[in-house]
Amino acid sequence: MSIIGWIVLGLLAGIIAKALMPGRDPGGFILTILIGIAGALLGGWLGKVIFDVDSIDGFFELSTWIAAIVGSLILLGLYRLVAGRRHS
Repeated sequence: MSIIGWIVLGLLAGIIAKALMPGRDPGGFILTILIGIAGALLGGWLGKVIFDVDSIDGFFELSTWIAAIVGSLILLGLYRLVAGRRHS
């Protein structure tokens, strides 16, 4: 995928992850994109390591979206833990 594809995938995966994990997040649009992009990479890497599958096949592949969303959920949860401790 091209860099534009990664940005779009990251944006959408980050938005879906925030929708699946409702609540206040100390971050805006840019942070959503960054968490989504990093989550897509993390999800693809985890899919390769754990299940030995190439989960980042293409933009329209279901495995790509599942990997990106799961990775984004993991990173969003970690971000909330770290940011929550800092603000408490």
